[in-house]
Amino acid sequence: MATTLADIASKAGVSQATVSRVINAKPGVSDDLRDTVMDAISALGMPLDRLQRNGTRLVAIITPDLSNPIFPEYVTSLTTLLAQQGFLAIICTCTPSGTNEDGFLSMLQNQPLAAAIFLCGRYDTKGSGLSVYGSLSERNIPTAFLNGGVREMNGLYTGTDDATAMTIALRHLRDLGHRRIGLLLGDRNHNPSILKYNAADQFFLDEHIQHDKDLTAWTTYGVESGQMAARALIERGATAIACASDQLALGAVKATRSLGLSIPRDISVTGYDDSPAMGYMSPSLTTVRQPVDKICQSTITALMAMMENKRLAARRDVLLFEPELIVRESTGRCTER
Repeated sequence: MATTLADIASKAGVSQATVSRVINAKPGVSDDLRDTVMDAISALGMPLDRLQRNGTRLVAIITPDLSNPIFPEYVTSLTTLLAQQGFLAIICTCTPSGTNEDGFLSMLQNQPLAAAIFLCGRYDTKGSGLSVYGSLSERNIPTAFLNGGVREMNGLYTGTDDATAMTIALRHLRDLGHRRIGLLLGDRNHNPSILKYNAADQFFLDEHIQHDKDLTAWTTYGVESGQMAARALIERGATAIACASDQLALGAVKATRSLGLSIPRDISVTGYDDSPAMGYMSPSLTTVRQPVDKICQSTITALMAMMENKRLAARRDVLLFEPELIVRESTGRCTER
């Protein structure tokens, strides 16, 4: 005979309504009571996914615009790993003219989510409010925040070590003789760009390299914005530009060419991500590779553990991975222009 809500309620000593709220990850149930229900389900030998809607376990992936090729790479890896574990990914793409993070979280409020993974959001912006994530914590849904810095709320924070990424790019440029190195970063309040900037500031200090403030450019992520900002850096005398993303680096390449200069003879450029096709452009891009597969595998493994033990979801854990410098054709020895 199949196990029913009444069986679970009787075993746990609670109402059927409480059992339903636990099964569908709804708010309004204490952690102790939730654990009691989960123990009753396990004791009756009934897998939780059979009780969930349509027997499907759902994981939301909130991602920015997929025009940046690094994000499809993350999404593909995450959805593949989730499918291998029997989970269905719901891809929520935030765009300026479409639905934003708040809107998606509102729509997901009544979905029986097993977990949520963020590739972007308010958490990655300095000083931003975090109340938008309250619905997830109230439902005790395991949540992972990727590549955004650690904030003051519970969850798994994982991604690439941004400070190390900037340091190895600058060390490479220094070894090529560059001293007037431009920094082409994202938004001034974007935590990953802030981490890169702080690492660069420390690098210049440690290496006794004077770095003028006008050799740092903050802008929005994108090829066009990168081109405009890079042009200004070149006009201020930069012989090399370390960029916070591959898209910004592509903008720097376009700016260099628009000024009648050559890469890497006149200007060296480094990117960040090692997005697909960066090795096939001309010149191929020297960039810092994010270990996407390692990050995704560790994220899914950690979320599985958080699903098994809800107490793990109610704490803050950090996993940072070492990036790798991929040297290609866009960097060369410094020559005076």
